[in-house]
Amino acid sequence: MADAYIIDAVRTPRGIGKVARNGKKGGALAHLHPQHLSATVLKAIAARNALDTAKVDDVIWATSTQVGKQGTDIGRMAALDAGYDVRASGMTLDRFCGSGITSVSLAASQIMSGMEDCVIAGGCEMMSYTTSIADPKVPPMLDAQNLSLRAKHPQTQQGVAADAIAKLDRIERDVLDDLALTSQHRAATAIKEGRFDGSLVPVHNEDGSVALDREEFPRPQTTKDGLGQLKTVFSMWKDIPVDEQGTTYGQLVEQRYPELKGAWQHVHHAGNSSGVVDGAAALLLTSKEFADDNGLKPRARIVTAVNMGDDPTLMLNAPVPAARKALARAGLTKDDIDVWEINEAFAVVAEKFIRDLDLDRAKVNINGGAIALGHPIGATGSILIGTALDELERSGGRYALVTMCAAGGMAPAIIIERV
Repeated sequence: MADAYIIDAVRTPRGIGKVARNGKKGGALAHLHPQHLSATVLKAIAARNALDTAKVDDVIWATSTQVGKQGTDIGRMAALDAGYDVRASGMTLDRFCGSGITSVSLAASQIMSGMEDCVIAGGCEMMSYTTSIADPKVPPMLDAQNLSLRAKHPQTQQGVAADAIAKLDRIERDVLDDLALTSQHRAATAIKEGRFDGSLVPVHNEDGSVALDREEFPRPQTTKDGLGQLKTVFSMWKDIPVDEQGTTYGQLVEQRYPELKGAWQHVHHAGNSSGVVDGAAALLLTSKEFADDNGLKPRARIVTAVNMGDDPTLMLNAPVPAARKALARAGLTKDDIDVWEINEAFAVVAEKFIRDLDLDRAKVNINGGAIALGHPIGATGSILIGTALDELERSGGRYALVTMCAAGGMAPAIIIERV
């Protein structure tokens, strides 16, 4: 089987995912079309590598909420908007939060199988847009209710699941606030030292002016006392009814975990949960032969990529078994991994991951995570792979493992090796 190599990785800064409304300022990217944001990174990765886009076999793009402006196969449309040759095909996929890892793993699979030679993978999510079109009167799950499925696997709102996991695993809020503070501090250091600069590309407006050229979401002034004063959020969600019978999100979890009845402890809030942001990322993957023939220098090799399912009710616990599966497939141990990236969807996800695998915290989310920088759902996995690659090169490490939870109780995971 052929090897698949990462030639380059780029991403936009992440803008606050909020539209301008009622005289209040929106995020710096919120006025742009998602295809425009995707085209920004597609243009950049082609230009940086002097890539003849007629040679791009496919663009595999990740976007979770594929409605309205984010529908109609954004991968293909963004490639056309970016000025790619019409022979560069494109597709769009959805694995919820894990989509951005899956786009890269599918691109690698195409190359490793010998069916393609040059594939661009990545993703985009404009959360300012998707939140603006959501109906606040309808719980997100209500329109998708399949009562037969719910009887087999009751599924809840993600923040409610995060609080349930914290209670079941006896993880206290104070510990989660510590992790959140660390994320902010590490992100602030990374930004100050320019650790992201090699991958960041500015986003321009249609008139050529700069829309955003720096991270907009981080709050480096965050303190432990400030985090402690924030109100928890998902106590409200727990009691929202999701059907005509009045069944609540909390009761859906209690159907599977009756020990939570009367014992809920809500520990997650805006300061220790992932940020709502807009962003996009792209990676160029090729075979060794294509790289040699086109004067491209590989930066990393895809070692393995796996997928894992877990309990859909708690939904956020699959990263640990996914990481174990990836290590086993690669013939590696946790001690071989120099850089770990676990998406900070909620602080409990990263905390449980570190505890269950008994990891050295100094190797996990070295440059901060989604709590500080934000989580543009379809793009995050691709962003994290690029971040891990940059950190391997900065530190001289060899292997990085990237994984993240996804709705439905899933987690993709990927291991890359610095070349």
